[in-house]
Amino acid sequence: MKRTTPVNHPKAPFESRALNISEVRIVADLRVMHSKVDELYQIVTNLKRRHDEDSIKTYADREVLDEDIRRVDEIYLWFLALKAPARGLKIG
Repeated sequence: MKRTTPVNHPKAPFESRALNISEVRIVADLRVMHSKVDELYQIVTNLKRRHDEDSIKTYADREVLDEDIRRVDEIYLWFLALKAPARGLKIG
C-alpha cells in the first residue's frame, strides 16, 4: 500500500476545523493500531499468566513463533523511532 502524507496542512489547528480525508484516514488507522496493540498485549499477558514459558516453547510451532517474534521486534523498533525525537534520542 502506498504511503500517504496529509497534503496542504491547513494552518488552523485541527481542533478548530474539519479534518481533510488524509487526516481522517490516519486517525482511523491509528485507532485500529491502538486497538490491535492492546489486543496483542492482552493475549500475551493471558498466555504468560496461564502457561509457563517452557510449555509455550514446547507446544509452539517454532517457525511461526520465530516469525511472530521477528514481527514484534520490527514493530518495537518502529515505535522506538517514533519515540526517539520526543526524547532527543537518535535511533539507527
